[in-house]
Amino acid sequence: MKIAAIVRSLVGDDPPMRLEAYDGSALGPTDAEFTLRLKSERGLRYVATAPGDLGLARAYVSGDLDVDGAHPGDPYEAFKALGDWRPQRPSVKELAKILQAMGWRNLVPPPPPPLERLPRWRRTAEGLRHSRRRDAESIHHHYDVSNEFYRLVLGPSMAYTCAVFPKPDASLEEAQEEKFDLVARKLGLTRGMRMLDVGCGWGGMSLHAAKHYGVHATGVTLSKEQAGWAQEAVRREGLSDRITILHSDYRDSPGSDYDAISSIGLLEHVGVANYPSYFQFLRDKLHDGGRLLNHCITRPSNDLKVKTGAFIDRYVFPDGELTGSGRIIASAQDAGLEVRHSENLREHYALTLAQWCANLRDNWDTCVAEVGEGTARVWGLYMAGSRLGFERDEIQLHQVLAVRVAPNGDAAFPLRPTWGS
Repeated sequence: MKIAAIVRSLVGDDPPMRLEAYDGSALGPTDAEFTLRLKSERGLRYVATAPGDLGLARAYVSGDLDVDGAHPGDPYEAFKALGDWRPQRPSVKELAKILQAMGWRNLVPPPPPPLERLPRWRRTAEGLRHSRRRDAESIHHHYDVSNEFYRLVLGPSMAYTCAVFPKPDASLEEAQEEKFDLVARKLGLTRGMRMLDVGCGWGGMSLHAAKHYGVHATGVTLSKEQAGWAQEAVRREGLSDRITILHSDYRDSPGSDYDAISSIGLLEHVGVANYPSYFQFLRDKLHDGGRLLNHCITRPSNDLKVKTGAFIDRYVFPDGELTGSGRIIASAQDAGLEVRHSENLREHYALTLAQWCANLRDNWDTCVAEVGEGTARVWGLYMAGSRLGFERDEIQLHQVLAVRVAPNGDAAFPLRPTWGS
């Protein structure tokens, strides 16, 4: 049985794009905007032997599956064309017939691409999940790819979190500047304050707070590459007297009695089970009246049964975990923080990802030369898919602002928010 006939038996109606396989068979309209091109037997084996999106991702990352009409740096339009289309589930009798037609060889999984991490249950050699050693390995996998690659994708700001667009056509740099400033305004930063910036990345928030608000900032990141870049940026800006960047686990953050704490894009890596200790640790770092701004990706629900997909876990964010803003708020409250404001910025993240994909597409050859085509394909796939997820409200981005209240109930907080839009 030809590959196209096997696919036809699985999907029923024509898919919204054309399929062409290495055995010469084809399926779908000849005038389709996009064509899925299965180029090898290995690609077929990847798709046939891994559940969900993992098999397709393996074939795509390894170059055994291409999407004609879509740039690998930005396959968003192809994703969008697929819409909510899903193959139908074959009956037991149909499945037996399909498996027989495919042959035993195509049911033996080939070795996964070298970029793929082991499944979660096999990572025990790195320690228990969210142990310090295993967290360090996970952060190294994602953030120590290449500072130059990140610069090409993220732009001059080196801000790898959701931007805030003051208008839909704002540039990425304008939007990232607005994001940092919104965080600063929510934290109520003023000259002379002390701020702890956990998960500081390449130092963008610390730099903004020191330059524009006269704050003394301590930034902490578990990524060695990020720490080196941020330390150099601090020296270059002449802010060494105001900013200290540490290569460290956030749990080793020094000092206490901070006026403010910014946590931008860290909580995704902490683990839901560790939320109580995370928020308790940060609360203890604040003085009475001190504020915490937590900015992270969330889910639309608080259902812990919803797990991170295999592609994201093995190729992008190993051991990453997401949940709803309700669970985040509850954990902060249970740790003794008073939550004063929550804001969902999911549309802004979709706009941010569109700009990152455009940068990857426009700098494709240089990015491939820097990190290899497999890694570049992973990033195009993950960012385009994430953009669609934010647009469809499958994932969200919440900023949660909390304060440590004094024993007498004083939150040192104005009657109405002062940070504006």
